[in-house]
Amino acid sequence: MNAFLFLADDGFNIMTFLQGESFLSALKSLGLAIVVWIVGSIIINKVVSLIGKSMEKANFDASLRPFLVSMIGVLLKVLLMLAVASTLGMEVTSFVAILSAAAFAVGMALQGGLANFAGGVMILIFKPFKVGDLLTAQGFTGSVKEIQIFNTLLLTLDNEIIIIPNGPLSNGTMTNHSKQGKRGVAFTFGIAYDADIDTAKRVIMEVAATCEQVIDLDQSGVVVAALGGSSVDLAVRLWTDPEDWWTVFFYMNEHVKKGFDKNGVGIPYPTMDINISK
Repeated sequence: MNAFLFLADDGFNIMTFLQGESFLSALKSLGLAIVVWIVGSIIINKVVSLIGKSMEKANFDASLRPFLVSMIGVLLKVLLMLAVASTLGMEVTSFVAILSAAAFAVGMALQGGLANFAGGVMILIFKPFKVGDLLTAQGFTGSVKEIQIFNTLLLTLDNEIIIIPNGPLSNGTMTNHSKQGKRGVAFTFGIAYDADIDTAKRVIMEVAATCEQVIDLDQSGVVVAALGGSSVDLAVRLWTDPEDWWTVFFYMNEHVKKGFDKNGVGIPYPTMDINISK
């Protein structure tokens, strides 16, 4: 009591003392929050890096791995923000409410983006295609170069990048030419009615045997598909890897024509007879 009176006599202000204590407490809380943020960020980066490497070693799907690693990083950063807010003395429940309101407002403003986000999640989970697959979708054909969370990138045969939003892509019809591992290339060759069918069949199969991109040739055969108005139509279906489809298509059309010419197999074409009378 005497000590307190002594301090009071010397002009000590109790409010200044209390304010000083409050300032020091706030400063300590701020310093602790900074330490928590720095240490937490370092730990999160190491954890995310470790998870990414573990997924890579486990041969996790290359198209799904970046998305999962990114999502884990975001969730950990949100938890770290809550921890920092708690360290500063903020009500965590209020902070969560603020984040929820902000997320709702952003969601209403970005409805199309959320649809594409949901489509990206569906694609990455159900995997109707993967990076490298040959795909026809939304009127475009190309190999899948990258699956992003909002868009999918296709690389066309003309080396163009087509960006397709994941929303329409996940809800629309698509054709995955690579899903089965090999792709059929169907041909129909018309020969004249007076041409030898067996010779034409032999030429087609010999040409197919010289095409390096054709696989499983023993599963293919030439058949008479139709007797047309001016031609006998021979059909054959060859098998190849999806990326070699066009190579086989162009090769067969060119070399079968050359083979028919060498072996005297005629190919009918429209003709017109003109009679001039005086």
